[in-house]
This record gives sequence, structure tokens and C-alpha cells, in this order.
Amino acid sequence: MEKDVFVALLNLDCVTETHVAYGEYDLVARIDFKNEKEMSETLIGNMRSIPGVLQTETLIAVEA
Repeated sequence: MEKDVFVALLNLDCVTETHVAYGEYDLVARIDFKNEKEMSETLIGNMRSIPGVLQTETLIAVEA
């Protein structure tokens, strides 16, 4: 199932990287959004509907 989620994430246009992680999370994805609307549509409409995705957590990176 994890591999299916990994591949499904990579098939999303805005996902630029996906990595297997050890510990609390199984996968980490880097996603580049054009705006807040695209972020909301992708997270709620696409990512959370992928079979095998039980939970998501969003961390927003900013330049220091």
C-alpha cells in the first residue's frame, strides 16, 4: 500500500519529491503550490482521496 501511495503522490503535478521516511511518518512529499487555493484543492481534493492515505500533516517552509 505504501508503494501505491508513493506512486500516486508522484503523479500529482505539484509534487516535486517524495521520500520514504522512518518513524512517525511513512512518506514525506515536497509540494510546490502557486497559491493558497491550489494548496487547498490539492490537499483536500487530491491527496486525502488517495487510497491508503490515512492522515496528512502540512508544514509550510519559508525562506529565512
